[in-house]
Amino acid sequence: MSGNRDGALDEWRRYGLLPIAAALGYATCVIHIYGLGVFIEPISKEFGWTRTATTVGLTLSTVFQALCAIPIGMAVDRFGPRKMAIIGVVLTCAAFANLSNATGDMANWYVIWIVMSLASLPIQATIWTSAVASRFHASRGIALAVTLCGASVALIVFPFLGTELIQAYGWRDAMRIEALIWLAVAWPIVIFLFRGAQDDKKAIAAAAAEGKTAPLLPGMSLMDGLKTTIFLRLLIVALLFTFAMIGLNVHFPLILKGYGFTALEAAGLASLIGWFSIPGRIVTGFMLDRLRASLVGAVAFLFPGIACAILLFGGGSGLSVALAAAFIGFTLGAEVDVLVYLTTRYFGLRNFGGLYGGILAALSVGTAFGPLAASRVFDVWTSYDPFLMSTLVMIGLSSLLLASLPRPRAELNEMKEPALA
Repeated sequence: MSGNRDGALDEWRRYGLLPIAAALGYATCVIHIYGLGVFIEPISKEFGWTRTATTVGLTLSTVFQALCAIPIGMAVDRFGPRKMAIIGVVLTCAAFANLSNATGDMANWYVIWIVMSLASLPIQATIWTSAVASRFHASRGIALAVTLCGASVALIVFPFLGTELIQAYGWRDAMRIEALIWLAVAWPIVIFLFRGAQDDKKAIAAAAAEGKTAPLLPGMSLMDGLKTTIFLRLLIVALLFTFAMIGLNVHFPLILKGYGFTALEAAGLASLIGWFSIPGRIVTGFMLDRLRASLVGAVAFLFPGIACAILLFGGGSGLSVALAAAFIGFTLGAEVDVLVYLTTRYFGLRNFGGLYGGILAALSVGTAFGPLAASRVFDVWTSYDPFLMSTLVMIGLSSLLLASLPRPRAELNEMKEPALA
């Protein structure tokens, strides 16, 4: 245990700023997801669109991202994350600003969202997590947790910043200014501080000069990983859990309004999800480094089920829904951390990009269709109760699948090239 602590301290001394840079990069890759919400109403009002029409571009973007997740992951494995990150941050911020050029024509709206989709591809979650995982072994769980806190930062910062800018400048200029501000914050830090082991060209050249043929990073081949039942189980978990979780998260304020809360009260209670996601990530990351990761995930994934039970049977008081928000937030900050961590441990890092790309595709599909399914359930039954019941089932199945996973093979995480340690 002492040696493990010493190794963790050494990792943080050498690479401690990398997860922070990766967190800012990860926040950039979701600017169009967490940043869009406050723009939906002014865009809908200006163009006379329904809110569904305004948000369909986001669904289109997420589905497109799912289709490209594995090829992008394979590109990371081949070229390294740094180049893609530097280019992608600029393209993504520019594409977000370009949303302000909407004309009110739906065809135009689809086109600029396709541009948004293409621009954000180089900075999917795979880029940031692969670099951090390549530098951290003893403390990989907490390092990935810090990285993925970028989504929590985005959930807190982008809606607030967008609201302030809209009030001051209108929605079009607000989008452009927000994109410029975030580019000024994130891009320089990514340039100077973001570098994974795959980007260490000197070490790679030195290994080649010594005639070493072993993989620079340990792990399974892409095809071997794809054929395992472990990968299939992780894929199902990613799809089911995200489908239920994102649908629950997006519709949470509307569920609360059904209990009689005002829009402002519902928004305030819903904001607790974002705040609790930060300690959720940190605590989960800490536990992943110390306990059997699959069981940590199985327990963490049950928390939204508790939240659903509270919403169904808790009476709808302020205290009960606040508690439900806390349970949702704690796991909203943990599910991606668990899946990334388990992917690195079960398959190693040699083809992490391609293998996690498959998991990310399932996450993207769940993100795209979970909220739509919740809307459809409400339209048919004029109640969210059926969706909450189905969420209980999907969350329970996800937890059982994680608990069924075996212990990972230690040799898949043993570095073969000391120069890249």
